[in-house]
Amino acid sequence: MDSVANLIRAKISLILLTATLVTFFCAFTLAQDQVTLSKPLHLRWSFETNGTDNITPASDEGMIYVPLSDGVVISLQVADGELFWKSEIGGGISASPVADTRGVYVASESSQPPNSPYPQATGALRALSRQSGVTMWMRTLPSPFRGALISNQSILFGGTSDGRLYAIKKESGEILWVKYNSSPFNSSPVLSGNSLYVGDGVGNLLAVEQTTGQTLWRYRTHRALDNPVVVIEGSVFAGSRDGSVYAVNESTGRLRWRVRTGAAVQSIVAAGKCLLATSLDNFVYCLSPQRGVRLWKYRLAGRALARPLVLNDSALVTPLVGDEGVILSLQDGKKVNSIYVGEDNNTGASPLLSGNLILLTTRKGLLAFSSQAITATAQD
Repeated sequence: MDSVANLIRAKISLILLTATLVTFFCAFTLAQDQVTLSKPLHLRWSFETNGTDNITPASDEGMIYVPLSDGVVISLQVADGELFWKSEIGGGISASPVADTRGVYVASESSQPPNSPYPQATGALRALSRQSGVTMWMRTLPSPFRGALISNQSILFGGTSDGRLYAIKKESGEILWVKYNSSPFNSSPVLSGNSLYVGDGVGNLLAVEQTTGQTLWRYRTHRALDNPVVVIEGSVFAGSRDGSVYAVNESTGRLRWRVRTGAAVQSIVAAGKCLLATSLDNFVYCLSPQRGVRLWKYRLAGRALARPLVLNDSALVTPLVGDEGVILSLQDGKKVNSIYVGEDNNTGASPLLSGNLILLTTRKGLLAFSSQAITATAQD
């Protein structure tokens, strides 16, 4: 009996040792493949296509879903850029899509029929199959979504051009609730805890309960809020067309601080010790989240419409002018690297990180970059 027990214990020890070695190997491999913006970045693949615009694609589980200007959505494999499927939904894509294991959720718009005596619905929301691009359900809306869609596990959220904020069930397309606002929405809602935060076209920042649509508080800035807010440690940060960045208490909606930049704020993003803000004065600002103190600023070659991609201690910014994406150190704002994309090839679509690849939407298609150089193989 003792010999059998010893044999069992030995086998268990071997299994545990094997599992430990596998875990170590996977962690080592992941560390080797991790993208580092400050190191040289190499083009892994490119996908050429016409019709890309300023709408950011969606990415999920090794796939990227790219909206084109002619109402087409294409699905590419992130690993190699191979086309997986193409879906023609018609009209035009009106907001950045979102994807998960259930499907790909795409907002579109159609034109109002000429000389029609009655108003027509011009917005639509579709759930496309991740495997085939076939429409699983469709919901017609009076007006199209703008900005970007966002979701939690079961609900889609988005704001429309006629000032409606929707919560829609992912599984069926059923409207859970709709909230009417006096001003249009043109930005992406942001989820934090049980709340949803979104800005409107006249400068209202709204905090809304996700499951009911009840307004928790409202704060008014001086101009439109067109970009997603940032929620950090009890504060909601918003960039306004009035040229200011606002910090508002997450619980009460009361102002904590306000800092002006040189022009309308185009985007803000959390970046470690920085709250990064891009402004239409062509500068990137690093602001302290605690007090709004400017820690550094960097002048770009042109305006940056896209949100920067932050990774570890660096940020990738893609100005519309020039032939590169600029990589800045978050420590001091100095340029530490760049990504060549081609002359005037950047768009307003934000860079994405998927696995160990950085994905850039350009005027001529998609580019995928990695920290790992492609090793040439010998030919027979």
